[in-house]
Order: sequence, then structure tokens, then C-alpha cells
Amino acid sequence: MSSLFGTMSVALQSMLAQQSALEVVANNVANANTPGYSREVANFEESPPVLNGNTMVGTGVTMASVESVRDNILNLRIDQETSEQSNLNSYVGSMDQVQALFNETQGTGLQTYLSNFFNSFQSLATDPTSSPLRQATITAGQDLAGAFSQTSQNLSTIQQGLDQSVVQTVQQVNQLTAQVANLNQQIEEVSNSGDAPGSLEDQRDVALTSLSNLIDTAVVYSNSGSVTVTTTNGTALVSGNQSDALTTQLNSASGMHEVMAQGEDITSSIAGGQLQGLINARDNGIPSTQSSLDNLAAGLISAVNTQQNAGYNLNGANGTDFFTPFTPATAGSSAGAAASMTVAITDPGQIAASSSGAPGDNGNATALANLQNEPVVSGQTAGDYYSNLIDQVGNDVSNATSEQEAVGLVLQQLSNQQASISGVSLDEEATNLVMYQRAYEAAARVISTVDELTSTTINMFTPS
Repeated sequence: MSSLFGTMSVALQSMLAQQSALEVVANNVANANTPGYSREVANFEESPPVLNGNTMVGTGVTMASVESVRDNILNLRIDQETSEQSNLNSYVGSMDQVQALFNETQGTGLQTYLSNFFNSFQSLATDPTSSPLRQATITAGQDLAGAFSQTSQNLSTIQQGLDQSVVQTVQQVNQLTAQVANLNQQIEEVSNSGDAPGSLEDQRDVALTSLSNLIDTAVVYSNSGSVTVTTTNGTALVSGNQSDALTTQLNSASGMHEVMAQGEDITSSIAGGQLQGLINARDNGIPSTQSSLDNLAAGLISAVNTQQNAGYNLNGANGTDFFTPFTPATAGSSAGAAASMTVAITDPGQIAASSSGAPGDNGNATALANLQNEPVVSGQTAGDYYSNLIDQVGNDVSNATSEQEAVGLVLQQLSNQQASISGVSLDEEATNLVMYQRAYEAAARVISTVDELTSTTINMFTPS
């Protein structure tokens, strides 16, 4: 009789184990489309056998643990590629704004203003005493100076916008590192209690991926279940249940915010994520474009003023500066030339169209028009230099876009690989469902049979 009760106990324990496994299957099916969810598997183990007389008798099965299926090394690779893709996305998006300022086909840019300016001198050469043509030349100069100034201002506006995005991104980084630190603590507590922290680990994986989307990360997993997070250059972000917040500090010289970690400027060492893309565009892409624009403006101002001073105005007097001379804040620098570019003369008669002083002479007007085909900046014509400026921006964006596409393909392959490991297969879960159901039914059948045998045995020894 005791043997029958032992068999019933084994079957009942098996039923409980299969029931728990069915709950795991149900949870997997419910989260099949949940982002970041890692499928769970039920791990069974044989219960310790007992000695019954001279015979070792099995005592059934227990569900030892529920384990989330994940590949931490693969997750690290995904986070690395996510960081690089986000860096490129951020940089391309930022520089697309710059490129839009020089889209000649859409009516933006300086090419039309440059052509109109030099063409106005060519027109003036046909009738150097014409007041309307002289006024048209001043107007063309004002339009050109205004276009330079507006383009420079637009570049500064974009740069200031990126600077604010840097500040906001740092705040988002701090929110995520605090979240990871909190999840570290919860995971350790759950693990120490003997429970499976799978759902918490999923949340942390999602947070780590979001973090790598913002900044480059290096993650180290500990035996306790927590993770240590730093930047790839070693700046501490998370250690156990503690997070190290980054800060931003305004640099009075540049007018831009620097990223600080425990009082140290780490701006230049950030090597990935949205933050790097923003900083790269803010500190390199836009300043390079701005510098080229200033060089072009300074070259034009100098060349036009020099030629204007070589001629004579309508009254036969020596020509004065056409553009307001640019005075650099630092010797040899052209910084600020585009933003400050203005026309210095207001009287059409002050245009030095004559090269001899005679009112009808057009020699200097022709010379001013011919500046269009002469080297005025870095050994290049204004048109060629401007074309190279546009090409530089376009090539920069194009190269980053190509890298962006390549990284996207790698990331997609890694994501597919991750899905094959950690993703939920409804077909597989359906198979498991049937398997656990059959095992449960079989255990129930054992209990039913034992019950029948027990009743029969009792009836055999019960007086009628």
C-alpha cells in the first residue's frame, strides 16, 4: 500500500512540474511580440531517490529553474553596432541641415548671388555713367553680402541647436544609467532569493541598448548578475547599484557645452552613439563649413576692395572700399568675415568704374567683372572655391551615409541572429505545449490508476 502512495506522490509532483512548465510556455506565447523579451525555458531535474528496503526508488521530477535564453556576447555586439549606427544617423541628420543651405537646385546657396554680383559689373561696363546700372551693382553687392551673412547665421543657428541637443542627450544618458543601476540592484536581490530575474534582465538589456544608442558603452557582466558600464574609453557610467551622472559645462571661449565626468572634460573621448554624432557635427562639420565660408567672404572682400581702390569714381576721385573691410580678431584668421559682410558705399557714383578718371571709361568696371575668373581665395576663383565647399559638405554626408547603410546591414544580421536565439517561436512553443500536456495527462492517468488499485485493495480486505 505504501508503494502505491509513493507512486501517487511521484505522479502528483510530476503534474505540478508540468503545470509550471505550461505556465512558462504561456508566458512565452504572451510575449512573442514584446520588444526585448528573451524566451524562457523550463529546466527539469530528477528528484533525489530514496532507499526503499534494498532498492533505490525514484521520487519524480521537479522544475529546477526557469532560464531566459540570451547570448550576452551577441548583445554586446548589437549594442556596439547600435552605437555606431546612431552616431552616423545623428551626424548625417545634422549635416543634412547644413547641406540644405547650399542646395542650388532648390534656390538656396550663394552661386546665383555671386554670378549676379559679377554680372552687374559686366553690365555697368556697357554704360559706366548709368545711374540705374550703378545702383543695380550696389544692390547686387548688398544681396551677396546679405546671403553670406544669412548663411553664416544659419550655420550658427544649426550649431546652437546641436549644442542644446548635446545637453538633452546627456540628461537622457543619466536617466538610463540610473535605470540600469536600479535594475542591477533588483536583479541581485531576486537572484539571491533563488528566483529567476529573467524579466528584469530583459528590461536591463533594453535599457543598455537604449544607452548605447546615446553613447558608446563597454559592459562587463558579473557573477552576481549585475553589470558594470563604462564608455569605451573608460569613463564610469554604472557600477553595481550606483550610477555616475555626466554633466555639461558651457565653454565661454567656444560658446558650446562640454561633456564632463567628475570634473573632467570627456567631450573629445566620446566615441559612439547619438552624442558623438552631435558633437562631431557641432565641433567639426559645421566649423569646417563656416571656416570655408569665411575664407571665401574674406577673399572676395579683399579682392573687390583692392580693385575698387585701383579705379576712379564718377567724380574722377580715387575709389574707396566697396565692401566694409574685414578686420580679423586674430591675425591671419578670417573667422567672422561672412557674418559681418556688408557693402560700404551707398552712393552709386562712388563705384570706381573708370581706370583713367574719365567719366565714360569702363576699364575698372571690366576689371571688377573679370575678378570672377581670377584667383581670389586659396589660389582659386570664387566660383571654384564655392563649388569645392559644396562638394566637401556633399562628400562628407555621402561617405557617412554609405557607412550608415553598411552598419545597418551588419546590425540587421546580428538582430536576426539574436531573434533566432532569444526570440519566441510559436511553432516551438506549440510543440512544447503538447509535450507538457501529454506528460501532465500521463501523470494524471497514473494517479487515477493508483486510486483504482487502492480502492480495489481496500475492498478486498473490507468485510462484505
